[in-house]
Amino acid sequence: MPFPAASVGLKLDPRPKDIQVRDILAYAAGLGASEPAFLDDRQTGGLKALPFQCVSLEWPVLVSARNSLVAALSPVEATRSVHAIQDSHFHRPIRPGDRLVTDGELISARRSRAGVVAVFRLVTRDIDTGQAVTTSWSTSIYRGVALEGEDATLASAPDLPEAALEPLPADAESVRIFIPPQMPHVYTECAAIWNPIHTEREVAISAGLPDIILHGTATWALAGLTIMRRYADSDSARVKRISGRFAGMVLPGDTITVRHAPLDGSGLTIGFEVLAGDGAAAITQGVLVLKS
Repeated sequence: MPFPAASVGLKLDPRPKDIQVRDILAYAAGLGASEPAFLDDRQTGGLKALPFQCVSLEWPVLVSARNSLVAALSPVEATRSVHAIQDSHFHRPIRPGDRLVTDGELISARRSRAGVVAVFRLVTRDIDTGQAVTTSWSTSIYRGVALEGEDATLASAPDLPEAALEPLPADAESVRIFIPPQMPHVYTECAAIWNPIHTEREVAISAGLPDIILHGTATWALAGLTIMRRYADSDSARVKRISGRFAGMVLPGDTITVRHAPLDGSGLTIGFEVLAGDGAAAITQGVLVLKS
């Protein structure tokens, strides 16, 4: 069955979340963040959350889209959704004790050679104040699915800096990160993002994958953590935006390479890419923007 263009404007199910100390500690540990800022809840100034944790709040809202589209897509078609781009903008840090709610909307659906490209806008707000905490644009490709109707767009994701679309310089810095075999399992539970292709080999191989694969958002966050350490002295409150295009798979046991370089003279906009263990691109067109 085709993906209905008329579903653009669909409101996703909002999901509230009370942020506990254990949520922040678990997410940081799932990425291997060892800094006391993210692991010591007795520190002066309080425990810091990694900004990338927004994806944990967004995941159940995105899953609700499958339920909303169930009348139009078959169960097989609904599971053909592949996360293609994550572009998150941070308005203020997530804090222990926050009462948050995340809602979402399908803002675009268009044809591509691979299938339907769907863009969801997700906003996490403070329930008590209504203040936005994070806004993300999450792009998925429904592979092999046709679009019913004309391409439809209510709003577009923010443009990337032009320099982010160019190859990184040959002398870009690089950091190698080993992905332990258990990391997809640990990240699944610590980030509360479950999809069996990341943990169950039977499901992954049946889906045509060579093995279980690391979540794209985990690779994205590892790159963000690497850049935050290098350019912001691990100060998570300085991260304003991180975006990346998921281009390939990362297998457990791989050693990934994060390449990065400033894109302007301010040193506040950093371009990056991630290479998988075989040298193939895992994330391209990466950009992280810092607050001054």
